[in-house]
Amino acid sequence: MIHLTECPRDAMQGIKTWIPTATKVEYLNQLLKVGFDRLDFGSFVSPKAIPQMRDTGEIVDQLDMGTTDTDLLAIVANQRGARDAVQYEQISYLGYPFSLSETFQLRNTNATIETSLHRVSDIQATAIKSGKHVLIYLSMGFGNPYGDEWNVEIVEQWVNALYSMGIRHMSLSDTIGVSNADNIQYLFSNLIPRFSDVTFGAHLHTTPDKWEEKVNAAYLSGCRHFDGAMRGYGGCPMAADDLTGNMPTEHMISYFDRHQISSSIDSDQLALALAKAATIF
Repeated sequence: MIHLTECPRDAMQGIKTWIPTATKVEYLNQLLKVGFDRLDFGSFVSPKAIPQMRDTGEIVDQLDMGTTDTDLLAIVANQRGARDAVQYEQISYLGYPFSLSETFQLRNTNATIETSLHRVSDIQATAIKSGKHVLIYLSMGFGNPYGDEWNVEIVEQWVNALYSMGIRHMSLSDTIGVSNADNIQYLFSNLIPRFSDVTFGAHLHTTPDKWEEKVNAAYLSGCRHFDGAMRGYGGCPMAADDLTGNMPTEHMISYFDRHQISSSIDSDQLALALAKAATIF
């Protein structure tokens, strides 16, 4: 069985036009009916950096968590954000973007990789004390546009460092869409056997013609946790001016359905969510 995380936060964060809070709440409540394992719904980060997410705290208490099995995940970039997020009982996961590119780590969180490790340690301590989990997004996980060195040994080095700190949830993130079948297979087939008690996810960005080969490569390499966003909206506004869209959730579900791979998705509620997404973005 595969596990799906829907990422409306990733879809919305780069949109410059303000999306009303009520509209976000309505959309998120529909997504909570679909049957996703996790919902990456918002972030507790600087509103100057990501203005679209400044109402995350206001949104949490308006979400209908009473009839859903979906866990909420919020992105944090430092200890202050972690402290804000753990105040909400509804939030189960704190996501932290840990870049394998020194250049992007500075650009995204204003910290070096070494400083970022200390931040993870602080965030992990805060999460444990509050009964939350930390999920590390290994951003620039499949390469970067800045010329920073990248290979499986470097990825493994940082995975091992995070593992030694007690992190057991990590998602390889293709921040700018440079993943392909070869490097997806290369990473997952090396990392999953070595760290057998880590839940590895695939947070893939893609162009419309490449999505299926990427999902196929990840699944055949042992990955069972996948992130997506309705209709492929979104991208990382801190990485490049031209956004490479998220993996379309509906395409992944069609792939898993065709290959008779089970998930917890309610197809009727999914159709309603897709229709609502088209009115928002």
